[in-house]
Amino acid sequence: MSRRMSELSSPYQVCVAGTGSYVPERILTNEELAAKVDTSDEWIVTRTGIKERRIAAEGEFTSHMATHAARRALEQAGLAAEDVELIIVATITPDTPTPATACYVQQSLGANHAVAFDISAACSGFLYAMKISKRLISDGAFKNALIIGAEKLSAVTNWEDRTTCVLFGDGAGAAVLRRAEPHEGSILATEMGTDGNLTHLLNIPGGGTACPITSANVNDHLVTLTMMGKEVFKHAVNRMKEAAEKVIDRADLKAEDIACVIPHQANLRIIDAIADRLAVPNERVFVNLDKYGNTSAAAVAIALDEANRTGAFKRGEHIVLVVFGAGLTWAAAAIRW
Repeated sequence: MSRRMSELSSPYQVCVAGTGSYVPERILTNEELAAKVDTSDEWIVTRTGIKERRIAAEGEFTSHMATHAARRALEQAGLAAEDVELIIVATITPDTPTPATACYVQQSLGANHAVAFDISAACSGFLYAMKISKRLISDGAFKNALIIGAEKLSAVTNWEDRTTCVLFGDGAGAAVLRRAEPHEGSILATEMGTDGNLTHLLNIPGGGTACPITSANVNDHLVTLTMMGKEVFKHAVNRMKEAAEKVIDRADLKAEDIACVIPHQANLRIIDAIADRLAVPNERVFVNLDKYGNTSAAAVAIALDEANRTGAFKRGEHIVLVVFGAGLTWAAAAIRW
């Protein structure tokens, strides 16, 4: 049986019943960064498309942002917290190594009957969570799921490195998935992939068992993001194109059938390249990168919520989400809204 037939013939179809997002109040502009490192607004905007990003308060953790986004998604979906059956938080900046950030979110929401766990797939995490929860719902294990992408990247950013500190921000996005009624839309196709041979291109080298932080290396910025930008760009465009094409094909869609493409918000040049390769006009590609920068697992989730709430697509229309992140990882989803 083909993967397309397998997804469409599952016992239960799965829809996105609600979305939500949250970003911190503090705005960090390019001009403020230029006062701290050797950069400029023109340099940042020309190379990335980013104009500002949000920075969490000192006592504002990943779980706090995730909870805010989750509440908004639950409200839109009309689902009470006590009725949530599954919570998956995608993050590379957990509150604590253990327990999972999802456990803190469960506690904050009062979702006492939910199974809760985290996944780590960097910028691809939200769509990894979507695929996992879709399968668990469609197979009958759960009736609904709350999936969240949440990051406090400001805590793992080297603010002395102009090549990376201009890129990242904080925030959270969430979605409620549940069994779809016959008249509702559904998640038509999903795709995800990994190439562990390229782990060196984008990583946080320290802080784990391979490189513990000690008094000797505590000032070496080992617990901050490092990236080989040019190589990441090349792989991002190719993998995102391939993943998007696969879900479009499995969903039996053409470029003209897609009302909105929501890509990972990392770099405007990558977004433009993806739109061009998919033959989708720029006006049908949702971009909020200029406001928030790259928020890793939260990026596509925040963009999905903003696109949903601002009317970028309507019920019955088709959208495509596509992402790429450290690992290297990538994922895509085609949805009839």
